[in-house]
Amino acid sequence: MYQQLEARLTAGDANFDIQRFDGSLDEAKEAVLDESYVSAIEITESADGLPSAVYHSADYSTQSIEMRLQNELQQMKVEIATNQSGIDPAIIASIYEPIPFENKLIASGDGETSDVKTEEELSGARGLVYVILFLLYFTVIAYGNMIAMDIANEKTSRVMEILISSSSPVSQMFAKILGIGLVGLTQILAFLVVGYLVIVQKQDELVGGFFEFFGLSDISPSTFVYAVVFFLLGYFLYATLAAMLGSLVSRTEDVQQLMMPVTLLIVAAFMITMFGLNMPESTIVVVSSYIPFFSPLSMFLRVGGLLDIPFWEIGLSILILIATIILFAVVGARVYRGGVLMYGTSTSLKDFKKALQLSKKE
Repeated sequence: MYQQLEARLTAGDANFDIQRFDGSLDEAKEAVLDESYVSAIEITESADGLPSAVYHSADYSTQSIEMRLQNELQQMKVEIATNQSGIDPAIIASIYEPIPFENKLIASGDGETSDVKTEEELSGARGLVYVILFLLYFTVIAYGNMIAMDIANEKTSRVMEILISSSSPVSQMFAKILGIGLVGLTQILAFLVVGYLVIVQKQDELVGGFFEFFGLSDISPSTFVYAVVFFLLGYFLYATLAAMLGSLVSRTEDVQQLMMPVTLLIVAAFMITMFGLNMPESTIVVVSSYIPFFSPLSMFLRVGGLLDIPFWEIGLSILILIATIILFAVVGARVYRGGVLMYGTSTSLKDFKKALQLSKKE
């Protein structure tokens, strides 16, 4: 059976080679212990002419080789048993051939049920959800820290004292949020455009694998609209928090410590959404889709083509997000107004109270 096994491994592009060992089993074991070989396999033939094997190795680090050998020997056993019974191998192949199996979502309407989404449409929606989730995740972390660091740098260099004498702190705060936000959106748009052009030009080569499972075709325009809406709302929510926290520190070394709660929030939202990709109707995803810190990711996961949910749920989530952004903008403006006047070490959220008191005096 050695030649047959070797031929199967060669045809299957195995990442290891086998050799016939001229010696006893004990000598083969010694060769394995001396690291002359990775392992040894003893193949015997039953009375029915079917193979059986014992795999000998020095540790458990060769389990991938063991599994590959076991699978190949199993296939050899099937072929031998088939030939012995006189069954046509083509019949066996047809038996083991996977059945056509499609996944379609159904919905009811006008007293009838209808298919509303195919597997290709679900894959396309899933791919867009992945893209938006990662973009929002990295954008919030990168540009949120950029806003906080920019404010801290201005306070460290005392440039802030000149700026607040020529324009109000509140206008500076929103100018930074909008300015850095537009820079970030421009960069992301450039990446998306370049990526799209590359995929279009290389679409004949990019077949199978990732591009087959995460296609971006046959996606409804509403999905792209929701992607933009939740992307912008999520950015402004976390950017407002970043500007507010950045105004409390006067040293760039303290920015990361105060930004840690914001980072943990977006990481938690990301983890919940990753969990929800396979279970979009789970309770934790549904509940988090109405919590402002999580809803930009969780609600978009639900409306991004994976589920068909009532519009009032989407509208409620968007209204809660907008109301939260307005609330943070009002509070953040007051904190920012007082925070830009604070100097010295500031690494605690207790400094909110001091910043609010200074804003009243100012």
